[in-house]
Amino acid sequence: MQNEYSQKWDKCLEIIRDIVPAEQFKSWFSPLTFRRVENDVLTIYCPTEYFAEQLEERYINVLGKTLKRVFGSNIRLIYEFPVVANDPTTQIEVGSAHPSNAVKPMPGATSNPFKEQIVEDIDSQLNPDYTFENYCISHSNKVAQSIGEAIANDPKLKTFNPLFVFGPCGVGKTHLIQAIGIRIKERNPRARVLYLTARLFESQYTAAVMRGKLNEFINFYQSIDTLIIDDIQDFIGKESTQKTFYHIFNHLRQNNRQLIMSSDCSPSQMEGMQDRLLSRFKWGMTAQLERPDIELRRDVLFQKSLRDGVKLPKDVMDFIASNVTQSIREIEGVVVSLMAHATCLGEDITVDLARRVLSNSVKLNKRTANFESIARTVSDFYNIEVDQIFTKSRKREVSDARQMVMYLAKKHTKMPLKAIGTRLGRTHATVLYACRLIDERLPLEKKLGEDIARLETELLSV
Repeated sequence: MQNEYSQKWDKCLEIIRDIVPAEQFKSWFSPLTFRRVENDVLTIYCPTEYFAEQLEERYINVLGKTLKRVFGSNIRLIYEFPVVANDPTTQIEVGSAHPSNAVKPMPGATSNPFKEQIVEDIDSQLNPDYTFENYCISHSNKVAQSIGEAIANDPKLKTFNPLFVFGPCGVGKTHLIQAIGIRIKERNPRARVLYLTARLFESQYTAAVMRGKLNEFINFYQSIDTLIIDDIQDFIGKESTQKTFYHIFNHLRQNNRQLIMSSDCSPSQMEGMQDRLLSRFKWGMTAQLERPDIELRRDVLFQKSLRDGVKLPKDVMDFIASNVTQSIREIEGVVVSLMAHATCLGEDITVDLARRVLSNSVKLNKRTANFESIARTVSDFYNIEVDQIFTKSRKREVSDARQMVMYLAKKHTKMPLKAIGTRLGRTHATVLYACRLIDERLPLEKKLGEDIARLETELLSV
């Protein structure tokens, strides 16, 4: 009897093959395998939970009509796929080809259907300058550095998997997470280590979807031994990308692969990121990198001067370290400018020259505003608690502050409108309306323009 049902399933595939493009059929229907039919319930095996979700989202109509045509109107569809052991969150419930029933995936084979076939090496995209040997250490980053070295020295250690490093811009997050990858490659050149930014992952994902190569995209990332993703907060508001990364994350961790991520904020502050992802970010170790203290700033100056072959007098290093406090990146930029001025002008490097260079660099290297700094600055300016901005309050001062946050976030960050709205519990249309309203008021209200100028000065000044 099951053989007869199997032939009916083959008939369904023949019908679907004539309906959908060949490339889509190959990607989404060829991997499906008939399991059984019992009590008008057809069970099909698919490679992953993600596969089941995508079939339901993309092909529910064609599946439903075809199954009813071949099996009869009472047929229901159930998917089986590998699940993460003892993890109930992987037990999804998606729509059924029968409109009155839900499909509940059953625990299938526990082996991974995507067995690794790729053995060749890959370009890890690691910067060879970002090593532990030239990573400056102080109280502000000691914990994160120690954990990073522990992971790099013993890749079998999974206590800190995933490692989530967060802190403001320019404090050395990128250097640290790449140093881990470099050390792992040094100890095991065959290890498949990959570093990339979240924005590059998003671009690759979008291109894979457009070319119908999503399965290949997922298979590639599931083959990585150590995946390092920088600026993971850029996934906020990108629902489809988050969903895909969730399945890649599950696969890698289930197979004892290391995940390392960096962000400019902690997981608890990442509104707009799926809860199931946030819970996984917290599974391992979350380590904060604080703004560089005076000890670290002096060390960075010393190391930078050694690498560039320039001797900085102690009083010059003290002056720079005392006045450039926001980030390591700013400190290194000042040294480069100082060297250029000294060479072009034929002058010795002195505190006076450093003062002139520093005054220029303050104008040229403004601080980068992010959503959190904008919310804090605006709440201080309007003399309200920052938490009030995120409430539903319609009080005039709160509403004005909320609109100002939307306006400044759109102007000074690269966040899409949807992500800004998600942070504030609003829609992208509300954000767009607020920004247009302020733009229309600016030519008519002098004080509003002055307020924005004061806010921007506070946000962007060093």
